[in-house]
Amino acid sequence: VLTVSADKTAKVWDISEDGSGKLKKTLTCSGSGGVDDMLVGCLWQNDHLVTVSLGGTINIFSASNLEKSPLQLSGHMKNITSLAVLKSDPKCILSSSYDGLIVKWVQGLGYSGKLQRKENSQIKCFAAAEEEIVTSGFDNKIWRISLHGDQCGDGDSVDIGSQPKDLSLAPLSPELALVTTDSGVVMLRCTKVVSTINLGFAVTASVVAPDGSEAIVGGQDGKLHVFCIVGDTLKEEAVLEKHRGAITVIRYSPDFSMFASGDANREAIVWDRVSREVKLKNMLYHTARINCLAWSPNNSMVATGSLDTCVIIYEVDKPASSRMTIKGAHLGGVYALAFTDEHSVVSSGEDACVRVWKLTPQ
Repeated sequence: VLTVSADKTAKVWDISEDGSGKLKKTLTCSGSGGVDDMLVGCLWQNDHLVTVSLGGTINIFSASNLEKSPLQLSGHMKNITSLAVLKSDPKCILSSSYDGLIVKWVQGLGYSGKLQRKENSQIKCFAAAEEEIVTSGFDNKIWRISLHGDQCGDGDSVDIGSQPKDLSLAPLSPELALVTTDSGVVMLRCTKVVSTINLGFAVTASVVAPDGSEAIVGGQDGKLHVFCIVGDTLKEEAVLEKHRGAITVIRYSPDFSMFASGDANREAIVWDRVSREVKLKNMLYHTARINCLAWSPNNSMVATGSLDTCVIIYEVDKPASSRMTIKGAHLGGVYALAFTDEHSVVSSGEDACVRVWKLTPQ
């Protein structure tokens, strides 16, 4: 018989003819030692002894070899709000949920461990650069934490004075971060606030160019404001008006030649960055707010994820009507998207799952 307990151990018992039990082996699982490691369920399936902890970790032991280390499977228990694919290793995916958990996944292998931060605060916004993750919580603080393989190093934080709504890093100059607040943006270099700019309109989304030379800020009114970054200030260069709902997400293409934006009125638009003309329009195939979007590494495709549970992939050089649709990708809505290569898109959502989709050209 296999039993589990809130004392964080599993026990295997030999049952004799008279009904008495003798302890054969105590199985312990590695963990943080906290409440989450209390065991709440178990199953004996052929040679597999399976235990489930309160924190959602599944351990699989071998019944024929109780000394063998268990296979550990885990993941998120809450809505996954952000995904990041590491440039140095595109098969490595980081996902974060608002309860503060960051999980590392390897495409083709699956779960690869949790990133243990020294400050385990809640996460509202999340971004990853090379060997560094940047997070913001509900305490007005932005954290920069160094990343060494699967381990988080020391973190520095800065209080920006108001609630961060969006967070964008410049991949080619990662010390620069643009943080969106209700009324404007805050520019950070490393963990130093270099400017707090009140833009005079309700800000809902923003993005900073890969080389840190430009920023685009979206408003509640559906307008996109394009700014040139001069030193530590923003200089407005253009206002683009095509959206009919609050801007929810803006992303540059990897080669910096285009950008795409999505709104709360279910529409996405691809723009040419230099001419600022619309490059792909009529991307109106969602039935609810667009939450996230991502570019393919070769700049040929844009994927959008929505509250309507679907992911839609558009090819930039083809009409929007020749789209690929993944229906019911995540129950409750899709909240984060990323490409790992030209044919693989990763999505996450309200159902606390991360899924990898293989795209087959139409």
